[in-house]
Amino acid sequence: MALELTPETAFAIADLSDQLMQVEYSAGSFDDYLDVILEPENLLGALAGGAFGAAVGALPAFVFTGFLVMGGAISSPPGAQDAIGGVGIGFGLAFGPHVSFAGGAAAAAYAAKQGYIQSGFDYHNGKDITYALGCKPDILLVGALFGLFGPISEQLFRQMAVPTDPIAITVVISALLHRAVFGYSIVGTVSSKADGFFDMGPFEREEMRPEGEAPGDGGLEGSERLAVEPWLPHQYLWGDVTAIGAAFGLLGGFAALQSGSAFLGFGLSAASLLFLNLGVENIPVTHHITLPASTAYLAAIADGGAVLAGSDPAVAMVIAGIFGVIGALVGEAFQRVFYAHGDTHVDPPAASIFIVHSLICVLVAAGVLQTAVWVPGFAG
Repeated sequence: MALELTPETAFAIADLSDQLMQVEYSAGSFDDYLDVILEPENLLGALAGGAFGAAVGALPAFVFTGFLVMGGAISSPPGAQDAIGGVGIGFGLAFGPHVSFAGGAAAAAYAAKQGYIQSGFDYHNGKDITYALGCKPDILLVGALFGLFGPISEQLFRQMAVPTDPIAITVVISALLHRAVFGYSIVGTVSSKADGFFDMGPFEREEMRPEGEAPGDGGLEGSERLAVEPWLPHQYLWGDVTAIGAAFGLLGGFAALQSGSAFLGFGLSAASLLFLNLGVENIPVTHHITLPASTAYLAAIADGGAVLAGSDPAVAMVIAGIFGVIGALVGEAFQRVFYAHGDTHVDPPAASIFIVHSLICVLVAAGVLQTAVWVPGFAG
């Protein structure tokens, strides 16, 4: 007999302590941190996960994460997914984005610097996270080492209960680190053709870089690069970004209502990127929309004394839609600073996720929301 989940019972079934346990978002101590990162099997798993991301490519690895998270979110009754279920595996020490995706992104940056890849990517090859890098030992080693950095950083944020998403912030830190390690500009170079970081006009006019302004790759000169390289050519106009944020924010809220999980919407969004990786045009990237939206829905529906506590499910879905828009706009703003003018992939969705979840924690501290659901420091 199928479980019947009504709006009134969804949150009661998925109580906050169980939500927190889904991905072990519990505070600890420095000893707990050392217990995790010094376990030999954990170290080996992270090394293997980073090498996996390098071998198959960062985006394909993230698609696997999406399917694992989605499977874990729907395979058990709400609140029953624990650390050994699909959700825990999807965010875990081998297949979590901070390990496999971050390792793959770092490997792409390294391979481009070494001149190993000429993938035909429209931008600098260091940004090509769709490309499987194969079996070269040095590329696998780079992926493994950056995969190992994942839990070293993420577990520190988690165990110290820093009020943000420890996985998402680690993905961003790892990307900035690989830029520094491999000699790339941390922010990139704003072209003389652009009027500041936020100007996407040179891309629309198909203007190229002036000679000597930025490095080339794969045998190409820097002057053969577009002056501005937006993260998603089909998803950068502010109106379009707002619209997709509202639509998928509502979807994230509804997924949380139906499942009691903050993570089903994220899994669906991440898994849908399979089609983007296969070259289907105009597939939107939405996991930085659905995850904060689902979290905001569960925060708004929770009972308590906060301003928005105990909201009606329809009101909570509207709140989810608002947070979807915020997530979309923050991601777009981030890409215009750190991606569009740079040479490697610094992930706008990861940046948006940790920033918006930090905002949710601020709203909890201010008494606007009752809980940040699973975010360390303000969960439950």
